[in-house]
Amino acid sequence: MSKGARWAIGVMVVVVALVHISVAGKYDLFRNELYFIVCGRHPAFGYVDQPPLVPLLAALMQVGGVNVWLERLPAVLTAIALVPLTVLFAQLLGATTRGAWLAAVAAASSSLVTAMFSWLSTGTFEPFDFTLVAYLITRGFLRNEPRMYWWAGLVGGLAFETKYTILLWVIGLALGIALFGPRSIFRSRDLWIGIGIAVVIALPNAIWQAAHGFPFLELVRNDSSGNLIGSPIGFVLMQAFIANVLLAPLWLTGIIAPFVSQRLAPFRFLAVTFVAIGVMIYVTHGKAYYYAGAYPTIFALGAAACTMLPRVLVTIWAVLTYANAALALPFVLPILAPEQLKLRYAHTSMKPMERAGIGAPIPQNLADEFGWRDVARSVEAVYASLSPADRAKAAIFGSNYGEASAVDVYGHNLPPAISGNNNYYLWGPLGYDGSVVIAINVDPAQWATFCDSAQVVAHFGDSPYAMPYEVNRPIVLCRGMHPPLPQLWPQFKHYGIENLGTAP
Repeated sequence: MSKGARWAIGVMVVVVALVHISVAGKYDLFRNELYFIVCGRHPAFGYVDQPPLVPLLAALMQVGGVNVWLERLPAVLTAIALVPLTVLFAQLLGATTRGAWLAAVAAASSSLVTAMFSWLSTGTFEPFDFTLVAYLITRGFLRNEPRMYWWAGLVGGLAFETKYTILLWVIGLALGIALFGPRSIFRSRDLWIGIGIAVVIALPNAIWQAAHGFPFLELVRNDSSGNLIGSPIGFVLMQAFIANVLLAPLWLTGIIAPFVSQRLAPFRFLAVTFVAIGVMIYVTHGKAYYYAGAYPTIFALGAAACTMLPRVLVTIWAVLTYANAALALPFVLPILAPEQLKLRYAHTSMKPMERAGIGAPIPQNLADEFGWRDVARSVEAVYASLSPADRAKAAIFGSNYGEASAVDVYGHNLPPAISGNNNYYLWGPLGYDGSVVIAINVDPAQWATFCDSAQVVAHFGDSPYAMPYEVNRPIVLCRGMHPPLPQLWPQFKHYGIENLGTAP
């Protein structure tokens, strides 16, 4: 690696580290982070809506008590590690010092990629995992190091246990190699050993999903209609905007250059992979941010193609790109005070990626970090107001996994919550008969149809920054559920995130 490349890595790593470390604990835990912590406290080979590694990691980071900054430390470290990996990949593809700077800046300034590191999620590790798999495969054939396929299999298997979208990336890679080579990879014994390693690692979760009737597929069917995907042209334009519009020339060059440059012709399969995963995301109505994992690879390829640009042009491009990223940063990381962010967001034309985000006072990825402690405090007050006899048999029901998880993580002296949403449904009613139920964010009129009485006893949600369906919502005290809760339980089942905040 050249001295210039090392400087590129060093400067961008310092910038990324300083930004993420300084803001990681500024707001509060995200809805999904709360849920991951609870899932991790119930160790399993799988869950309704994700593989096991992120929940287990989330719970591990909180063994000493709730700490927002610590919960996000794995995301911070992954953001830092992505910079040198992207530069290494660019240099493997032929980038010199100028290309290395472009790759480093791109990895550090793509707003979409940065957003994946704002909190610990199943998508946090996608940019690193996708890039590393592609790097190892490329290095394996380019340098005649077939054992790299073993490592690619190891990374791919672990990525599967983090999020299933690695399958789309692998399909894209296979398609690209089948169409444009090097097809000799498919005849490599080491490749199939690597695939075998991946399968062995992924098998426990695959078996769990099969044993439970593939609940993840049911969840995807339920949620796909809620993603605001738009027209094909709209989807591409959205990607250009959310990934940092000044990086669009770089990834477009990465797509086109291998087909016009003989030097980059061996890497056509990477361009095809990037396009293929976008097509798969679009036709399956996936969320727009599912594309984040693919960008560092195409940035590396684009940087290799642009590596001979004049130094002045590279410098100006890098500076403007990072300046544009800085302007967008408050919308993906908790940089500003929430009241300032709310004012700025109101004057933008940003549109939500999901139907659930319509009406949010600030971007949904940040709004879902507000209001959860208030849920727990409000439930605590209702629970404390009950007689000792009622408290002994009272169940706490959340209409969605966020509310139930808030009770389980932030609640004090409360029994475990129940819910029909996602993996909470599989955990069941926990032995409660439904004689007394504190129901969070449900329709009292609907609950009155199967409770002897359903009375609104409190409200929660006074944060002006929380999602609309978590603001000024009722807490209902149900007495005398009929039929008993275990018999009624199947009716509460809901896999997905659509219709959050509504009664089952």
